[in-house]
Amino acid sequence: MKGYNITTLNEFIIRRQAHIPYAKGELSNLLHHIGIAAKVVHKKVNKAGLVDVLGEAGEVNVQGESQQKLDVFADMQFTAALRDSGECCGIASEENQEIITFDDELSLDGNYIVCMDPLDGSSNIDVNVSIGTIFSIYRRISPRGEKAQLIDFLQEGNKQIAAGYIIYGSSTMLVYTTGRGVNGFTLDTGIGEFCLSHVNIKTPEAGKIYSLNEGNYNKFPDGVKKYIKYCQEKDTETNRPYSARYIGSLVADFHRNLLKGGIFIYPETASAPKGKLRLLYECNPMAFIAEQAGGKATNGDVRIMDIKPETLHQRVPLYTGSRKMVENAKKFLKEFGK
Repeated sequence: MKGYNITTLNEFIIRRQAHIPYAKGELSNLLHHIGIAAKVVHKKVNKAGLVDVLGEAGEVNVQGESQQKLDVFADMQFTAALRDSGECCGIASEENQEIITFDDELSLDGNYIVCMDPLDGSSNIDVNVSIGTIFSIYRRISPRGEKAQLIDFLQEGNKQIAAGYIIYGSSTMLVYTTGRGVNGFTLDTGIGEFCLSHVNIKTPEAGKIYSLNEGNYNKFPDGVKKYIKYCQEKDTETNRPYSARYIGSLVADFHRNLLKGGIFIYPETASAPKGKLRLLYECNPMAFIAEQAGGKATNGDVRIMDIKPETLHQRVPLYTGSRKMVENAKKFLKEFGK
C-alpha cells in the first residue's frame, strides 16, 4: 500500500512565506496561533452537549445579541492565542464594544491587528448546526512600539493581508488566503493537525443555489424580490429554478456556496436599512476569500473591499458568491431599486 504525503497548515504557511515580500515569519507565527485556538474551540464544540457550554451566558454583546456560553469561550481562546503570538498589537471583536490593545513589550512591537467574529452563527449552537470563526488580518498604521489605535482597524478591505474562517461541522476546516489563492485545511483529529485538503479553491462562475432568509421577504428591496422570483422561475437555458439553501450561519452558507457555486445575500431591509452583517469582521474577510477564489462581493452598489469603514461595528448589505450570479443580482438592484 502506497503512503501519501500530508502537508500540514504550519508547513504550508512557512512554504508560502517566501512569496510574501515583507514577511519575516511574523505572519506565519500569527496564523499558527490562530490554528491553535481553532483546535481548542473545535474540542469544546464537539463536546458542547456534554459540558456546560450550551445556552446563554447571561450577557448581551455590543450588537444587542445574547452572548452564548460558547461565544464567550471562543472569544477568550482566540484573544489569548493572538496575545501569546507576540505579533498582534490589537483586536476588534464582535463581542466587544471597543478595540482590545495588548501592552506587553512583544505585542506593542507587533506589526498586525486582527478583526474577528469568534463564533459566527451562535444561535445554532444549541441545535448542533455548523458554526464558525471569521478572521481578518491587517498591518498596523500606527507606529510600532506604541499601543494600537482605532485608525489601525478602520482600513478598507483591500488593505487586508490575510483572511480566513474556520467551520466547525461534520469535520473542522480552516480556509484562508493571503492574496495568493484560497486553500482549505481539514483537521485530522488523529494527529491533531490541520492538513491540506482543498488546494487552490476556485468557486464556479455560476451556481444553482441562492441563500438568504426568505422570512424577511416583505422587508426586502424590490430589486431583491425580483431577483428571488427570477431564481425560482423555470428556464432550461439558465438551469433554473435554483435551489434555496439557508442555514443562518454565514460561515456555513458561504462555505457551501464557495465549493458548489451559489450566491449569498443579506440585503438591507426595512428594519435594518444599513444591512445586518458587520463590514470589518464578517464582510471584508469573506469578500477577500470570495475574490481570491474567482467570485465577487458587493453591497449592491460597490465592491465590499473598497468601502471605507467609519465605525468599528459598521453594518453593510452583502451580496457574495459566484461571479455571474452576483453580477446578475446587481443588475436587478440597479433596475428595480435597492
